[in-house]
Amino acid sequence: QVQLVESGGGLVQPGGSLRLSCAASGSIFSIRTVAWYRQAPGKECELVARITSGGSTNYADSVKGRFTISRNNAGNTMYLQMNSLKPEDTAVYYCYAGTFPYADYWGQGAQVTVSS
Repeated sequence: QVQLVESGGGLVQPGGSLRLSCAASGSIFSIRTVAWYRQAPGKECELVARITSGGSTNYADSVKGRFTISRNNAGNTMYLQMNSLKPEDTAVYYCYAGTFPYADYWGQGAQVTVSS
């Protein structure tokens, strides 16, 4: 099993930056895919960014050029650097890990609020 603990959310003004972290513990050697999702009030959960098992990165069109997903060399922490934040980025952000054998793991969620 894998445990994911997020940190780094908060309140930021439009145009500002935040970095989310997600610390993984447990069977981290089994992790294949990592990603960040978000859910805004009244909206469905959406994929924000992903690192595939092959090392490729994918981003939602709405965050391309502003957000960067990364993972440390030890593979036990993932990050989401968010720049040029907009009010529409306000959401609860969840980190995700997909493992082999197949299982899905989620962080507890971090509130990000972009407001002046």
